[in-house]
Amino acid sequence: DYAAADAFYTWQLYQFFLPLIEDKKLMSLLVDIELPTQLALADMESTGVCLDQRYLVQLESTLKAQHLSITNQIYELCAQPFNLSSPKQLATILYDELKLPVLKKTKTGRSTDSSVLEKLAKDYPIATLLLSHRRLEKLLTTYISVLPQLIVPRTGRIHTQFNQTVAITGRLSSSSPNLQNIPIRTEEGKQIRKAFIPSTGDHCILAIDYSQIELRLMAHLSADPAMINAFKRGDDIHQATAAIINDVPLESVTKEMRYHAKAVNFGIIYGISAFGLAENLGIDRHDAQTIIDQYFDQFPCIKTFMEATIALAKEEGVVKTEYGRIRPVPGINDRLFNRRSFAERAAINTRVQGTAADIMKLAMVKVFQALKTAGFMTQLLIQVHDELVFDVPKSELGRVVPVLKQAMTTVSELTVPLEVDIEVGPNWLDLTPYQEC
Repeated sequence: DYAAADAFYTWQLYQFFLPLIEDKKLMSLLVDIELPTQLALADMESTGVCLDQRYLVQLESTLKAQHLSITNQIYELCAQPFNLSSPKQLATILYDELKLPVLKKTKTGRSTDSSVLEKLAKDYPIATLLLSHRRLEKLLTTYISVLPQLIVPRTGRIHTQFNQTVAITGRLSSSSPNLQNIPIRTEEGKQIRKAFIPSTGDHCILAIDYSQIELRLMAHLSADPAMINAFKRGDDIHQATAAIINDVPLESVTKEMRYHAKAVNFGIIYGISAFGLAENLGIDRHDAQTIIDQYFDQFPCIKTFMEATIALAKEEGVVKTEYGRIRPVPGINDRLFNRRSFAERAAINTRVQGTAADIMKLAMVKVFQALKTAGFMTQLLIQVHDELVFDVPKSELGRVVPVLKQAMTTVSELTVPLEVDIEVGPNWLDLTPYQEC
């Protein structure tokens, strides 16, 4: 009875949703992208990924020792122990006892969140220690102490769950554990990836990452000739951008110019403001605005694309990816500047990041089908943002890499080439560029 009811109501839901999907012209997205992606994800979840438990035990011991050392250093600076997890006690210590400046207030009192501590860290060592303490605590409690508990005894692997309907841009997310949020910008965070290993000693980990796919999509969607030509020439796009906006030859671009250009390139995708760029680069807001103005002067089609995207979103109340995925942007016509600005940034981001997410799903489907068709033993294990991670028999590596590369770089026709970076190694951290024979 239970199984029959399950099937019956699923059929009823199908009948209800089908005309809605057809009316919104979403059948292609469903049939060509989302449903085939389910098959690949089901296989990935069933396969799971191996963990080096002995290594995790050693890492846990090392980081707990660091965590304790930092805790003691904080207590010494404060001349007393207190509950580091209590925002109220921490605020009392920082602002009443140590007389640090109050940079932000909330409904619950004086803020001690990470954004505040990062600003204070420039002048006060205790803020740096508190940030390190929080970082280590999160790594220990979220990943290092938890991952071994998630290993399924029957398979000896962890089996994360990939979610198709969580991220509003269409990106995949994962849970139990969340592999999307393993921090890789800190040395301690990177070490977690070392625990992810191939199934046997004669296999290796292969990671294939789309190279700057969102910037390539910005070039494609905006049809900006300067950006398109830079990608077609194979230039370092940040160096090329720096050369264009500073009107200097490529070889004359300084590290600082490239750093600023990189911040603008990625910031533009998220609709960054002069205030946001100034915060990111640690420069004056006027200088940040000058950099943005120079950028749009040299890449006018990108500005036109952004303005057109916002205008259409204001008119329709939604924004769509190139594959028809719909995202409502209800605040796009709001009278409040903050709400309206957020919606405008979301509209631009969805056009770019949402389309990139659709391309990644198509690539997963193509890769999954190619592996099955050719009878390879290689297995797709993990998807994180623009990266796919595989477990590959070493004997198969030379034959499977060209197949995977071909599948990922030809999945969508853009005005600029889709390119991938390929790395291989004994675990997910210790990867080196793959050398084709």
